[in-house]
Amino acid sequence: MFRKILIANRGEIAVRVIRTARRMGVATVAIHSDADAAAMHVAMADEAVHVGGSKPSESYLRGDAVIAAAKATGAEAIHPGYGFLSENPDFVDAVEAAGLVFIGPSAKAIRAMGLKDAAKALMAEAGVPVVPGYHGDDQEPGRLEVEAAEVGYPVLIKAVAGGGGKGMRRVDAPADFVNALESARAEALGAFGNDDVLIEKYVEKPRHIEVQVFGDGTRAVHLFERDCSLQRRHQKVIEEAPAPGKTPEMREAMGAAAVRAAEAIGYSGAGTVEFIVDASDGLRPDRFWFMEMNTRLQVEHPVTEAITGVDLVEWQLRVAAGEPLPARQEDLSIGGHAFEARLYAEDVPKGFLPATGTLAHLRFPDGARADTGVRQGDRISPFYDPMIAKIIVHGPTRDIALGQLSQALEGTQVAGSVTNLAFLGALTRHAGFAAGDVDTGLIDRDLDTLAAEPAAGTATVALAALGVLGLEAGGPVQGFHLWSPLKRTARMTHRGEALEARVEVLGPGRYRVEAGGAVHEIERGAGWRIDGEAVAADVVSHAAGVSVFGRDTQHFEPVDALAVAAADAGGHGRIEAPMPGLVKSVFVKAGDAVKSGDRLAILEAMKMEHTLRAGRDGVVAEVLAEAGSQVEAGAALIALAEDE
Repeated sequence: MFRKILIANRGEIAVRVIRTARRMGVATVAIHSDADAAAMHVAMADEAVHVGGSKPSESYLRGDAVIAAAKATGAEAIHPGYGFLSENPDFVDAVEAAGLVFIGPSAKAIRAMGLKDAAKALMAEAGVPVVPGYHGDDQEPGRLEVEAAEVGYPVLIKAVAGGGGKGMRRVDAPADFVNALESARAEALGAFGNDDVLIEKYVEKPRHIEVQVFGDGTRAVHLFERDCSLQRRHQKVIEEAPAPGKTPEMREAMGAAAVRAAEAIGYSGAGTVEFIVDASDGLRPDRFWFMEMNTRLQVEHPVTEAITGVDLVEWQLRVAAGEPLPARQEDLSIGGHAFEARLYAEDVPKGFLPATGTLAHLRFPDGARADTGVRQGDRISPFYDPMIAKIIVHGPTRDIALGQLSQALEGTQVAGSVTNLAFLGALTRHAGFAAGDVDTGLIDRDLDTLAAEPAAGTATVALAALGVLGLEAGGPVQGFHLWSPLKRTARMTHRGEALEARVEVLGPGRYRVEAGGAVHEIERGAGWRIDGEAVAADVVSHAAGVSVFGRDTQHFEPVDALAVAAADAGGHGRIEAPMPGLVKSVFVKAGDAVKSGDRLAILEAMKMEHTLRAGRDGVVAEVLAEAGSQVEAGAALIALAEDE
């Protein structure tokens, strides 16, 4: 076994590899860019080496710098993770030329699967089913149009060097083919520098089912399948294992095909053979076709680990160190059901745009596996994939596991950046998904409903008001004088909308809150009770504001009460007490001319003195409170004359 390995990656997968290596007694070396100098994977590794600037091209994609770091630290092998250099055969050649071990397949195997058309031809020779289509070298538009007609519409035009949906177009009729071809080619050329395409039969109800394989260069085994049909823009959102509705006959046929694919190229290490499945007539052994092979560990590998009990990273290290396959096919079996949800910093209503931000609050639920590369206080960088974590659950049945996933997502708390958490939760409650009736078009068909932002009800606003006023713990009341009514106004914003709630303290941990025209009686004990009913919610104050976490998590930003008072003064010239307090001083009298920003009075509240200032130029019409008087929140103190 290796004594030390270098991990040529960052974030969640780097942390994942470090954990297994540590358990196996293998020392780890992390690499990092400028942006990742204080990242979680850097802190966890035994050593860390800076390899360049924040852009991937300046750091994580610099194969020479990665190899130099491995040599300088005495690492014997390099684990590529996924993404970056993981499927770059030239990097593999360079690693081996430097006398190091690449923890993954050979450069030859990677090249064999690198181009979709060549890979399909190779798989057809190996007896692996491939989608009917044209994968030839003749790229003349006329030839492609003839081939599309022979395949039969609808067809799919796909870039041979493609990925992530780029260079892909569905064509439903012959009249649309030429325009779709030109569009696909232009996109493929810009994305990959290669405008060659292939033509495939379009599958009407497609499911994306992939098989985890593992080889030692001579023989291979499969660790069953994962269903990755829940996608948006060809990107996976929630994965599960095993695939719902799959028969033993189809599982055996698909597993055998995947093993043939791996053994045909002398595959070593972890890989995934991806199949497109026509589910229009259920899952049948004659309705799956090879799509592509990913010659690396997959993002969704934890669901396979959950149902098989295998640590795939451990297997990677052992096989790369020269051991034979750790298990035979007959040693492997499926136990239970697992789901993985990908939690991203992204703005779902705005089209899943990647987001940034500092994670002011981050907590993962008990009872679920959370693979992450960030901690509370870390910043989501604009330079890399905005994944926050993968939430993984495992239960004895699919129904139980799906319930666990829904519960785990409700218990996941993130503040400081917009996320897709509500979207993921909505997916777990989707009737079709719950029934196992999934296909790659499910999300797009119901996107408006799934992506809708949950509204903040008056009860949620009332809880947020307690957080704004520092009352979420239900402890001793702060900022209220014994000689004044225990009432205060909480001001906040929610998605840009100004909100206000009136809070009356009834006793320790007991409140009456008026919000949005509703009045709620709230009690704080072991949990929250609103109007006599227990409510599963968690109110948390943090650097980014106040969050009410639960099934429909909502985030609020407290508004400075004094700023509101000044703004109000600018609007109508009425200066009010922003909170209960003692008027310490009044600096003006009726008839005085004041300018915007002039000091008008001092209010003592919450053991601090707050200066109230004029929000506009004007003349004092009336002084309504005198020094030494105790006032309630909202009490008028000074009025300016109306503007002419």
